[in-house]
Amino acid sequence: MQTSESFRVCALLSFSGGLQDAYTYNVRGHVFANAQTGNVVLMSQNFMTGHWHDGLRYMLPLIAFAAGIFIAERVENRFKEGGSLHWRQIIIAIEMLMLCIVGFLPENLNMLANMLVSLSCAMQVQSFRTVHGFGYASTMCIGNLRSGTESFSRFLRDRDRESLYKALHFFGIIVIFALGAGVGGVISARLGLGTIWLSVMLLVIAALMMTKETR
Repeated sequence: MQTSESFRVCALLSFSGGLQDAYTYNVRGHVFANAQTGNVVLMSQNFMTGHWHDGLRYMLPLIAFAAGIFIAERVENRFKEGGSLHWRQIIIAIEMLMLCIVGFLPENLNMLANMLVSLSCAMQVQSFRTVHGFGYASTMCIGNLRSGTESFSRFLRDRDRESLYKALHFFGIIVIFALGAGVGGVISARLGLGTIWLSVMLLVIAALMMTKETR
């Protein structure tokens, strides 16, 4: 198993993902960095009621999220073989750079800040998709909730310990994401725009943990 699939690394990324969502919602104009379904709902609602500028606030992060998926896939294809760094470490380095910039952007550039955070979240969710071999998402909960509940149901039905093991991983990731969101909400009220730098610190730790990862 690669280090990037370990529960410790996935926990750090999930905590960071929750913190980022709380940050953009609480500090950057009530826009979601990760929950693009929520952005689609709010975008459509604003466009339908003629609030075009508000609709753009939710549409542009959605486009940035799609761009992040595209960029991550291209980075993986380009750097998966060879090089001194693992391609996932390159992704984390790009994330850290973007999030560092976000912390310096003033409130009148909230739209740009939200786009950068959404771009970063998308690159992360595309690049880190398994924990102990189980497919998961580090920056959102609905897929993890579905998979965890399904696995728990199978355990109750078949008494399959592997299903329980799998369910606990998914539920654990959800709890950690929620803790990250809670901490992000509390700290953002005190640190404001610079709160996002806590995510950068978490990504630095994750990158250091991956330095011994084999390809």
